[in-house]
Amino acid sequence: MTAWFKRKEKGIQTSTEEKKDTPKGLWYKSPTGKIVESDDLAKNFYVSPEDDYHVRIGSKEYFEILFDNNKFTELDANLSSKDPLKFEDTKKYSERLKAAQKKTGLKDAVRTGYGKSYGKDIVICCMDFKFIGGSMGSVVGEKIARGIDYAIKKKAPFMMISKSGGARMMEAALSLMQLAKTSAKLAQLSEAGLPYISLCTDPTTGGTTASYAMLGDINIAEPGALIGFAGPRIVKDTTGKDLPEGFQSSEFLLEHGFLDFISHRRDLKKKVNLYIDLIQNNPVRAEKATA
Repeated sequence: MTAWFKRKEKGIQTSTEEKKDTPKGLWYKSPTGKIVESDDLAKNFYVSPEDDYHVRIGSKEYFEILFDNNKFTELDANLSSKDPLKFEDTKKYSERLKAAQKKTGLKDAVRTGYGKSYGKDIVICCMDFKFIGGSMGSVVGEKIARGIDYAIKKKAPFMMISKSGGARMMEAALSLMQLAKTSAKLAQLSEAGLPYISLCTDPTTGGTTASYAMLGDINIAEPGALIGFAGPRIVKDTTGKDLPEGFQSSEFLLEHGFLDFISHRRDLKKKVNLYIDLIQNNPVRAEKATA
């Protein structure tokens, strides 16, 4: 009798159609090489429990973390970019937009939500890096401006979550205009006496850093986030000096006074609402208020 573990035929007999792939997204490997199950990662606020690495996430995940029971109304959801300059590099900008929208399921690089956090109203604008590097074009500026207007209308605090490579080169000067536009709107928010919390996440660079990302009443960041204007090589060539290690990390910026706090993602909701209560001189809300 032939042993059951001996092959009758040599080679792999399974047809291509019958082969089963390992489902994608079951595991995550952090930059330090730690392997984490995706479910465990989500339960831990998308922070690797092995090395505390804060994984890049987008508006969907931040809204889940910050809004009570993930309930919110999305504002200006269908606003999308045009191509007034008929810009073309390796491909047409209009085609690049369509490809990004199809790949990400997003209309542009920012989403705005209005809902309750710890039981009180708040407007949150959150950037998505996966949409053309979170670049700031006309729609990003307009949605942030409208979000601020809505916060003023509802007399609600405003929060901006930045995750961007900077201004969108395909829109040239139209993109740069958004720096002044959003800054002017934030001045109106301040005049209305409403708090503005700015959260810098990895990465926050370019025109984003040069405008709304650093204009918060409270400027906070996540651990290990890259925050800066130009890249290290450009800064070194311009200044002619060697740069200290990690000079664009959130920890370095906190040490040198550019940030007020660094917040671990698991504490983010609690900290944001604490800062809002302190700014508005209100009683500090307890965590149970989220129910």
